Amino acid sequence: MANILLAVSGSISAYKAADLTSQLRKRGHAVQVIMTKGAQAFITPLTLQTLSKRPVLTDVMVEENPTEIAHIDTGKWADLFILAPASANSLAKLAHGFADDMLSATALALDPKTPKLIAPAMNTKMYQNPATQANLATLEAYGYHQIFPKESLLACGDYGPGALADLSVILLEIEETLSNEN
Repeated sequence: MANILLAVSGSISAYKAADLTSQLRKRGHAVQVIMTKGAQAFITPLTLQTLSKRPVLTDVMVEENPTEIAHIDTGKWADLFILAPASANSLAKLAHGFADDMLSATALALDPKTPKLIAPAMNTKMYQNPATQANLATLEAYGYHQIFPKESLLACGDYGPGALADLSVILLEIEETLSNEN
């Protein structure tokens, strides 16, 4: 099975990363979770560590193992990278090559051939904003594949596109991407 690098950024949908991690493990995949500070405001690293059976990476400036450089070695380990949920902030960082946290530094260190998926989750107006759409287009040009958000009633009370895609859709995209790589 595959080594899946699951990056979780700050969105109310971050809690769904627990189910995604569990489902990926049940399918036999190894899952390494990276969380931004924003994601940690919604769900704890301990939850995802328990489900992934691996320490969650949260800080690019903390190196637990002196024989490794976590963001480089994690990037080499990954057979597939997925950012779910992908906040507008994380999309902007990836589109513009920032490397100021564990997520962005690791994504920048990925082998260009590593399949990369992004599943946006944010307010409709944020998702439809020209800056966000430009960032998504840039990421597509870099080889990222978007798992489109669904249209739904959002946590803020607005209705429209921006809700994280259903986990069944995300899991299907992961499996199809992995099967296309073989």
